Amino acid sequence: MSEPQTLESAPHAGHAAPLSAGASRYALGLLVVVYIFNFIDRSILSILLEDIKQAFDVSDTYLGFLSGIAFALFYTLMGLPIARWADRGSRTTIIALAIFVWSAMTAATGLARSFAHLAIARVGVGIGEAGCSPPAHSLISDYFPPERRATALAIYSLGIPIGGAVGFWAGGWLNEFFDWRVAFMVVGLPGCLLAVVVKLTLPEPPRGAYDSSTESAVTKSAGAQSPGRDGMWVVLHFLRSLPSFRHMAFGASLHAFYGYGASAFIAAFFMRSHGIPSGELGTWLAVLGFTGGVAGTYLGGYLSDRLSVRDPRWPMWVPAVATTLYIPFAFLLYLWPDGRTALILSFPGSFLGGMYLGPTFAMTQSLVPSHMRATASAILLLVINLIGLGLGPQVVGILSDLLHGEFGVESLRYAMLSVVVVFASWSIVHYTLAARTLTEDLEAKNHLGE
Repeated sequence: MSEPQTLESAPHAGHAAPLSAGASRYALGLLVVVYIFNFIDRSILSILLEDIKQAFDVSDTYLGFLSGIAFALFYTLMGLPIARWADRGSRTTIIALAIFVWSAMTAATGLARSFAHLAIARVGVGIGEAGCSPPAHSLISDYFPPERRATALAIYSLGIPIGGAVGFWAGGWLNEFFDWRVAFMVVGLPGCLLAVVVKLTLPEPPRGAYDSSTESAVTKSAGAQSPGRDGMWVVLHFLRSLPSFRHMAFGASLHAFYGYGASAFIAAFFMRSHGIPSGELGTWLAVLGFTGGVAGTYLGGYLSDRLSVRDPRWPMWVPAVATTLYIPFAFLLYLWPDGRTALILSFPGSFLGGMYLGPTFAMTQSLVPSHMRATASAILLLVINLIGLGLGPQVVGILSDLLHGEFGVESLRYAMLSVVVVFASWSIVHYTLAARTLTEDLEAKNHLGE
């Protein structure tokens, strides 16, 4: 018989008591706000790309570098040592420091006097944002029990569509009324205040309060056996031994490849191909994020939790099914001749595109013992962001430049469509393969210390 469907449940005997229901809800809500700020500062670049292109007279290849590798490389590399720190130290302090760094560097982006300065500022944003999700995933796994983690992590992931929506809306209108430099400074500075709020009020829960007795013993044993610098390699070796994680991580990376590649250039596409001004376009994209993006991201986690009671493989099937349904709408979005109708037709894609987040993040936490969670999250994000965030925008930019001779201003349209269809289809294959061994791999962590 399954446990009652509440967001909290009793800890296992012998464990430190978890936070109260009210404290857990407050903490999750505050982390959602943190993630919203994270994605405002990350995504505002997209709506400003066309003006940056004109200001510095650069190609789409350079814009792809600015949107992808300049941010993603240091974001992923810094994520691993920060995650190891989070598995041993204060996760709330790490998040507060991270917010301050990325917010200050976002504001500094508006002061750039060359494309090189702009790239350096985005590197700084990436370094700061590396300290957000790994410790946040670990905290959430100690705020809520396993049967509610996909929902809780999907709620946390609402920061992606909401933050993206706010970034599009604020960036679009600030750019139209002022300029792109003012936009960066206005959205960056409030994060410094949020860092203080997080430091003073975000609770640090006991680690592993919801783990089973077997998991707790494994955690203590593995923690005693690998206390030093090799801890990261122990986690990496364990994750590599799980076929379901390998396929899930690669499937999520391919999903991020086309997702980040498309989102980086979506505003530029509608400006170039359809002539929609930044303020109006930012409002359209914000509405899509607040409606379809939010609903789909939440529903992905909710369905994963509900359906996994019947079959534990559903957290992999949910992303596979959602992505399959998404592909036909990609053709409508990129090939429809009228821009505003195309925006309306993009709603299903906005709804379905975020459904992989909650199941993927939650399953990563469920596949490892509690002392590995922040590091496991960082390894997942490293793979996702190096492949997806780092290379997705870069490939779209390069392909757009290569097609420019044949298609002219429409080259971006066909570059984005090609990347979306190919990599979405590839992602489906790996999520389906991940489901094949998921049940067995969920048992593997119980034998980690044997």
